Amino acid sequence: MDEQDRLAERFEAHRGRLRAVAYRLLGSPAEAEDAVQEAWLRLSRVDPGGIANLAAWLTTVVSRICLDLLRSRTSRREEPAGEDLPGRFVDGDEEGDPEQEALLVDSVGRALLVVLDTLGPAERIAFVLHDTFAVPFDEIAPIVERTPVATKKLASRARHKVHGTPVVTGSEPAAHRDVVDAFLAAARGGDLGALLAVLAPDVVRRADPAALPSGAATVVRGARAVAEETVLLARNSRFAAPALVDGAVGIVVAPRGRLLLALTLTIEGGRIAAYEVIADPVRLQRLELAVLDTRP
Repeated sequence: MDEQDRLAERFEAHRGRLRAVAYRLLGSPAEAEDAVQEAWLRLSRVDPGGIANLAAWLTTVVSRICLDLLRSRTSRREEPAGEDLPGRFVDGDEEGDPEQEALLVDSVGRALLVVLDTLGPAERIAFVLHDTFAVPFDEIAPIVERTPVATKKLASRARHKVHGTPVVTGSEPAAHRDVVDAFLAAARGGDLGALLAVLAPDVVRRADPAALPSGAATVVRGARAVAEETVLLARNSRFAAPALVDGAVGIVVAPRGRLLLALTLTIEGGRIAAYEVIADPVRLQRLELAVLDTRP
């Protein structure tokens, strides 16, 4: 085995972690793989004998590549919320790769990816590297071109955004989360009876026109009408996750981890009394989204 083969073997030992870092920083499996491959190309062009800690060196290189990509997105205003996908209910052509959808849910979390997209590039780098991968601030600081103290503040600010501030405290967020979980489970299963059980008899569903199939009513009233519509449009629930929406328990619909719709809910007496489906890109960008922390 020659020197290049040994270097490739050492790199492969770190590939899984590098891919995990890049995926959380970019939110795209394809872009994450490209970033990891670019890191290998850069490694193959340097003298590995001058690298004291290969894992740290590779993490730094991948992070810098990701930071450049995030800054490029921001400067070009690429893929703003609600515009990277058609602003209407998900159809069969948008179901995507089931393995990718499983990756979103199992390894990161759909709501977290949506919230990470609301962070600035440097905030996202600082938060992900420190809070998820335990990279020290003095190692993150050169990547984001800040002092360690300023980098710590970046991560703290990002952490506050990610976790948000519920408008209610005590047991209510957890109780509302249970209602949302029951609603989503019933919707995914197409279970009309379970939907009727979680919807108030006089429930009202409002929606932006862009969120609906052509000709659908923007307002629907009554549990049976809302439940029947939910069953017909069950594909959306496959891409849905509970989240804090403007401080209250709500739902984000995010195929491939990119925000398409948000639902604001009114929950009374353990049932959904009303909800609104927001699809307009301007309205989506104005929402304060955060991860819903109600589970131990």
